[in-house]
Amino acid sequence: MVYLEKRIIIVGAGFAGVSAARTLAKKYKKDLSVKITLIDKRSYMTYMTELHEVAADRVEPEAVKYDLRRIFSKLKNVHLVTDEVTDIDYDKKQVIGQDKNYSYDYLVLALGGQSNDFGIKGVGENAFSLWSIDAAEKLKEHIEKTVRKASGEADEAKRRAMLSFVVSGAGFTGVELVGELAEWMPILAKRYKLDPKEFSLYLVEAMDQILKMVTPKEQTKAWRFMEDKLGIEIITSDGIAEVTSTKAVLNSGRELPSYTTIWTAGVQGNLLAKKWGLKTARGNRVETNQYLQAKEHDDIFIAGDLVSYQDASQDGAYVPQIVQAAEQTGELVGYNISQLLSGGEMEEYTGKYDGFMVSIGSRYSVAYVYDKYHVSGFMATFMKHMSNILYFFSIRSFYNIGAYVRHEFFDMRHQRNLFRGHISHKGNVLWSVPMRLFYGAMWLYEGLTKLFGWHGVHSWFGSDIVFPFPWLKEAVSGASEAATSSASQAAPDPGIFSLNYSYGQQPKLVIEEMPRWFGSIMKFMMPNQDVALFMQKFMTLVEIAIGAALIIGAFVWLTSALTIVLVGMFCLSGMFYWVNMWFIVVALALMGGSGRAFGVDHWLQPWIGKHLDHWIYGKIKCRYNDLQE
Repeated sequence: MVYLEKRIIIVGAGFAGVSAARTLAKKYKKDLSVKITLIDKRSYMTYMTELHEVAADRVEPEAVKYDLRRIFSKLKNVHLVTDEVTDIDYDKKQVIGQDKNYSYDYLVLALGGQSNDFGIKGVGENAFSLWSIDAAEKLKEHIEKTVRKASGEADEAKRRAMLSFVVSGAGFTGVELVGELAEWMPILAKRYKLDPKEFSLYLVEAMDQILKMVTPKEQTKAWRFMEDKLGIEIITSDGIAEVTSTKAVLNSGRELPSYTTIWTAGVQGNLLAKKWGLKTARGNRVETNQYLQAKEHDDIFIAGDLVSYQDASQDGAYVPQIVQAAEQTGELVGYNISQLLSGGEMEEYTGKYDGFMVSIGSRYSVAYVYDKYHVSGFMATFMKHMSNILYFFSIRSFYNIGAYVRHEFFDMRHQRNLFRGHISHKGNVLWSVPMRLFYGAMWLYEGLTKLFGWHGVHSWFGSDIVFPFPWLKEAVSGASEAATSSASQAAPDPGIFSLNYSYGQQPKLVIEEMPRWFGSIMKFMMPNQDVALFMQKFMTLVEIAIGAALIIGAFVWLTSALTIVLVGMFCLSGMFYWVNMWFIVVALALMGGSGRAFGVDHWLQPWIGKHLDHWIYGKIKCRYNDLQE
């Protein structure tokens, strides 16, 4: 069969580009006549909203890099290409890359934005920005280097200037960055033996308010937290007039001695669009119609921060340069291209924004959501994390959900996370090894005792049913039934509740009478004696396997979880005592990675992770070229 192939090129793998590619890929998942190519100069998507965490050394740079192969692992019809686009040939309908040219029928430009210094003297030469992963790493390295030099500086005035940091712009980026810096400064002070009081942080805003996209209630809370709790000096109605390598000069004439000025006060569309001859408006953003087509180019669609369109549904306001708008423009662009291909009607852009959340350090945030809910503190920070996790869930990137949770909650250094480091897995697991060996030996001994019938215990491999389930007792012989009836006339000793065994006491069962719902499940699983005999033999072998695995330290997390399940089943079956509830506590403790110390998991887990990752996602590379592979 011959297909008349339609070629869709998407340039830029940010929030908008990924959204457009996913929308198209799902639409044409089984349609070989549509070829979707996503081009970016990097092989990963940068999670732009968390760059402040990299710049202030809360997370490693890898924490905000999400590989494109993993994002599109289930959408094989998206061809990934790592190349830098340098121009567009509109006549030939080709995208010009450094490596090769790419022909298109429809082109999506999702180039994102970049810092806008508004021509202010010295900003471009002397100020730092936070608009890429490279910029974040550069800023982090500069701060560490400057503080290290300050620790050896004898001149007090110069040292204080080196330890002063100016953040220009009190929007989301500026506030989140200055909050992270405030948490980082005491750590740097301790590392280089400096007095924390010598550090100074300034947040400078030309307007008369901070965080203009939230309500005054959130603005006030954010201001008070930064000023009262973090010691940040907030300056409003006085913007930056000039930046040198050693100071920032304000419009009022005030000078802030500082070797580090960070510019977050302006954003504009990527200048490549203007260079390529597209019609741009204010802020170098590309003018579009209501369908997000570039003016004068019906076959080119614009998405994300590059869009310049006045949204009638938002009282004529321009599409904001935020993640929600980037995703929505990308999704609409994908939908409208599919409508053009099928001869359908395109839809106009109407923005729908759920609200805004801004973090100020690792443990405090303010949020205004759904135009009515005001949230702050722990809950707002939790909501912000959940919104990030929800994003990865929405693009079905479960690997990246795990990566985000690991970086934000478990790999955290210096207790800089929502739970103040209490759930970090960086603790030493060496001291859990004796507990693991004892626990494994206990399970192994229990299993072998049931197998061989040691110490007067009935072997579970014999012909006697050990499970105390009524329907399994109905088939016993008349003599046995009579004996059982006679024995049942004597009231059983209920035992004494205790979490540790005392000599001479009868332990108390956790549950003396099996719940009906659990009885129904057990009756379904073991309807007769033959099945019950098989199950008790099988469970004996499972206990032996659990014990052996724990002793050698193999699959410790899995085996510990299995022991919790078994204990739960024994409890509900009326076969487990309170004095043995420590089984569950020990299992939970071992799930923290005990097998990594003197255990097989030290080698086994990385090996499985490597091969499983390769099997699910293919080979992860620094450069992709699916058009040749």
